[in-house]
Amino acid sequence: MEFYQLIEQRESVRNYDPERKVSDKVLGRILNAGRLAPSASNRQPWTFVLVSSNEKLKEVKACYQRSWFQDAPHILVVVGDKSKSWVRPYDGYNSIETDLAIAMDHMILAAENEGIGTCWIIAFDYEKLAKAIGLKKEEVIYCITPLGYPREGYQKKGNKIRKPLEEVVRFI
Repeated sequence: MEFYQLIEQRESVRNYDPERKVSDKVLGRILNAGRLAPSASNRQPWTFVLVSSNEKLKEVKACYQRSWFQDAPHILVVVGDKSKSWVRPYDGYNSIETDLAIAMDHMILAAENEGIGTCWIIAFDYEKLAKAIGLKKEEVIYCITPLGYPREGYQKKGNKIRKPLEEVVRFI
């Protein structure tokens, strides 16, 4: 798909086909898009945890109690290590969230290109999720997304409401 068309059409999916797993080949391309993302000083302070086994999915899905989330055949957890990310010397700003956001966005756009639905989630039970994935003490969970094919018959809403360009850009 042409890139600008892809970003215009991409929207969050909340209706997954639980019986249709995504192939390892497609999952690999999505994960590789995250791996290729830029990061401050090329530190790459991330780990992408892909949850696909039924046992682990049950544990991970307990961290976000939405019925549509329970149907997703895969869950991607984006994790980072603050000690490995770049820190701006004059004020101590740590680039971890910026780096992980870029990687997540690369993967979400790659998923859209593959016909795979996603929904960026940050409102989850952190402690349940950390336990379920075996989070290391130096790591932080940034966000999660289901990965899966939308159910047959699912139609995108196509009604993105965004401010006009004139409201969000300042030329000086």
